[in-house]
Amino acid sequence: MKIRLAAAVAAIAIATAATPAFAQEEESGPITVSGSAALVSDYRFRGISMTDKEMAVQAGATVSHESGVYVGTWGSNLAGWGTFLGSNMELDIYGGYKTEISGLTVDVGLTWYMYPGGLDKTDFAEPYVKLSGTAGPASVLVGVAYAPEQEALGQWYNSGASAVTGVYDNPGAKADNVYVWTDVAAGIPDTPLTLKAHVGYTKGGNEGLGPQGTSVSPTGEYVDWMLGADYVLGPVTLGVSYVDTNISTTESAYLTPNFSSTKDGSSIAGSRVLVSATMAF
Repeated sequence: MKIRLAAAVAAIAIATAATPAFAQEEESGPITVSGSAALVSDYRFRGISMTDKEMAVQAGATVSHESGVYVGTWGSNLAGWGTFLGSNMELDIYGGYKTEISGLTVDVGLTWYMYPGGLDKTDFAEPYVKLSGTAGPASVLVGVAYAPEQEALGQWYNSGASAVTGVYDNPGAKADNVYVWTDVAAGIPDTPLTLKAHVGYTKGGNEGLGPQGTSVSPTGEYVDWMLGADYVLGPVTLGVSYVDTNISTTESAYLTPNFSSTKDGSSIAGSRVLVSATMAF
């Protein structure tokens, strides 16, 4: 799941929310088309692995009008916690409006998270607002995404044991979720190197076990963060980052076995070094 968060920079998206970035732009009159494809060592959505701590292939494209209106799509393979009985794929559709106000870029839009072939009740919509600008040599983005009450965010199971049986404790339950985050990036002068950082805060009414035993807010409330760097090498941007959350083993215990690697039982929210290669097209 992302803001895959569908309008975040690609390097940060591997740790949290992701819209394709580092994209080349092809102008044709008032229309601009941009896109990118990436290979990442682990798809992290808001600090949580959506690929069972394994690699992912991701790609997306955005069509923007000079008026500020834009639409786009982004996709990634999934595994483990991120799977929704479908084709093991996430497909996001997003759209919004971006404009400049007093030196700040204001971006308002909505992302629709879909899991093709999966359960319809696991799809959900999430509006967002982002403000971005510069602070000295750094670019800064502050965002808020709020998903109103929906079945995909409701707590359908009371425990991981209930989820294993496949019998819902609270069928049809709905909940909302809010995500607040900040991204900061600064280029090193006269080098192709950019340093980056991210911190996000999630709070939702669901403590983690939705219609398919997963949720955008695994423990109801937690913090995720990332520190990393990007290196531009021709048309390819190489990235490395350290990702972590404050979700403890105790806090996530009731989510087990869903909230763990299917290979070795380790936490899918623990610290990890991620690498990526992104190419614009």
